Amino acid sequence: MDRKEYNIAVNEYSGRLFRYVVKCLRNPEDSNDIVQESFEKLWKNRKKVPLNKAKSWLFTTAHNMLINHTRKHRALLMEDQNCPEPMTMNNSFELRDLIEQALEGLPEIQRQIILLRDLEGYNYKEIGEILHLNESQVKVYLFRGRQKVKVKLEGLSVLVA
Repeated sequence: MDRKEYNIAVNEYSGRLFRYVVKCLRNPEDSNDIVQESFEKLWKNRKKVPLNKAKSWLFTTAHNMLINHTRKHRALLMEDQNCPEPMTMNNSFELRDLIEQALEGLPEIQRQIILLRDLEGYNYKEIGEILHLNESQVKVYLFRGRQKVKVKLEGLSVLVA
């Protein structure tokens, strides 16, 4: 990948990568750092990564950085005895809040697959490459995650009607 192709990758994928990371972290500053570090790593590995593989490579890199960030953050919280309780979302009946609450209750892998598939529009194969899963695993996790969200939102039609 040369400089021109790298710039194409930045223009093409930075917005989508940021949306994915910020949906996972819910922290724009940390999300920005992860996206920037992902592109920095892409630049350092530009000789090894062809442009047609850049999207998958970037999302895989960001996914791994999300895992590391989450582990580090949890470890710091456990060390700090005076850490306040995490903030909970208010019980608003707005659709967006309800969906976000339902997604937050999912296992990390299911939430990430739903975000990649339904928010970013990736196909099963691309999601599998990003998360190091086969297509069957992606389909199963996606199905199970959607089922859990559906169960959590079952009463929504009563609230909206």
